[in-house]
Amino acid sequence: MSQARSLEPWRWLGVPMLQVLAATILFGIPLRIWGLRLPEPIFPLAVVFAWAVIRPSILAPLLVLAMGLFLDLFWGGPLGMWALCLLIGYGVVLAGRNMMAGQSRTILWAWYGVVVATAMLAGYLFAMLDAKSQPSLLAVGWQYLATVILYPFAHRLIDMFEDADVRFR
Repeated sequence: MSQARSLEPWRWLGVPMLQVLAATILFGIPLRIWGLRLPEPIFPLAVVFAWAVIRPSILAPLLVLAMGLFLDLFWGGPLGMWALCLLIGYGVVLAGRNMMAGQSRTILWAWYGVVVATAMLAGYLFAMLDAKSQPSLLAVGWQYLATVILYPFAHRLIDMFEDADVRFR
């Protein structure tokens, strides 16, 4: 059993946000191994999921917006696309939060997969509308898989802070 930590905003919001943004930059390095590039998972989706499961917050949606805008600027996409996709994912988790409470790790991983699919489907549709062409389904599938594999990081964050504020359980 893990010991819950206090819910100081810099600890459960600020530090994870900086970690996922640093991971995004690290994986954005144009490094090729045997002709293959590093995967490009959507690291912020892990903390977006965890933040909504841990507790509702007034700061979290603002930081989700900031992370989305960072992704848009970093990857050179249309400004606001990833911000909207991450906010959609955050909203889906908040809407289903009561059903997720007390569920096993496997069930939460499945929920995480649904949230990632929802956010990436939104991103796929927005990219298709912006480019007026269909993005590669294979590339989106690999990005989905790389992002779903990140669930243990979200679960670790949930374990660290889930019981810190009993008002929202």
